[in-house]
Amino acid sequence: MGITEKIKEIEEEMARTQKNKATEYHLGLLKAKLARYRAQLLEPTAKSGAAGTGFDVQKSGDARVALIGFPSVGKSTLLSKATHTASEAAAYEFTTLTAIPGVIEYKGARIQLLDLPGIVEGASQGRGRGRQVVSTAKTADLILIMLDATKSEEQKHLLELELDAVGIRLNKPKPDVVFKKKTTGGITFNTTVKLTKTDEKTIRTILAGYKLHNCDIMIREDITTDEFIDVLIGTRKYMPCLYVYNKVDAISLEQVDKLARQPKTVVISCEMDLNLDYLVDRIWEELHLVKIYTKKRGAHPDLSDPICLRKGATIEDVCNGIHRSLAANFRYGLIWVGCTHSFCLETLTDRYYKGKSSKFSPYAQKVSLSHQVQDEDVVSIFTK
Repeated sequence: MGITEKIKEIEEEMARTQKNKATEYHLGLLKAKLARYRAQLLEPTAKSGAAGTGFDVQKSGDARVALIGFPSVGKSTLLSKATHTASEAAAYEFTTLTAIPGVIEYKGARIQLLDLPGIVEGASQGRGRGRQVVSTAKTADLILIMLDATKSEEQKHLLELELDAVGIRLNKPKPDVVFKKKTTGGITFNTTVKLTKTDEKTIRTILAGYKLHNCDIMIREDITTDEFIDVLIGTRKYMPCLYVYNKVDAISLEQVDKLARQPKTVVISCEMDLNLDYLVDRIWEELHLVKIYTKKRGAHPDLSDPICLRKGATIEDVCNGIHRSLAANFRYGLIWVGCTHSFCLETLTDRYYKGKSSKFSPYAQKVSLSHQVQDEDVVSIFTK
């Protein structure tokens, strides 16, 4: 019996089993087996042989956004309109057969937008080049799920299931669980909250299924059995996602209003260029990028070419963004806030720049490599 058949058999058994207190341990063991088989399905079956045709595009720019959806929902048209990159669009399905990259230039940042081939139901098991699509999607910083506003909500549910099956968790935080393997000592189980969705016995049953008999577990939030299995496997990707409904020009205003009020949702029409600017704004917000301006000694900051980093970045990340040798020769840094008005740049001296992450207004703050930067900070780096 192949892995696909085993997965189908377990899914059927789970569907037949009633969910109650007496069966939750059995269901926990089935979920653990299912997760293990799905992980095996995604691994390559052989180390040698003819190379397949892949389409993993080299990552470039400050962030990567992946377009995922069923065929003929408007992914290629959106790429062409948002990035001015030619991607073939036609009135038949599977027009795009490989990944087409484009670049959105916004607020000084370069955001790579990937138009991936349309996926079909069963993509997580390899149908329709589904494995390559979802593997490429895992390398993105944000996923745009493209949906057809004229079709039912079932399309959204199916896409979420396919991504969930390959270990992509959409708009979910990583569970606050510490799991550490050890060689001896048995299982040490500790919690700081009351568990209402699972219990210690279920967790120990799952650990036995994975042949883990020596480990430390600390649970700091009320997690489910599925979330514990995700922590155990350790390869899950927690990614932000925007649901983009295209072709809203073909439905009523009441339907558009209903869709637009859903969380993490944007409604657009690629055919009529409706709401595309707002979509780019939302992409920027979801990526949580910060712009950092550099400043030479005795000169005004360069506001034309910012360094774009993820929220929570430090001065060390700024140094690596400029040149990899800067961090090794770092002495100290100075932080101000960038004044974006041209007259300010001409009239104000250095001491009037105040950083959002600087404590000493209106003067600059001397900082180390570990200092966290904020959006629109102006940074000067001094080396040994």
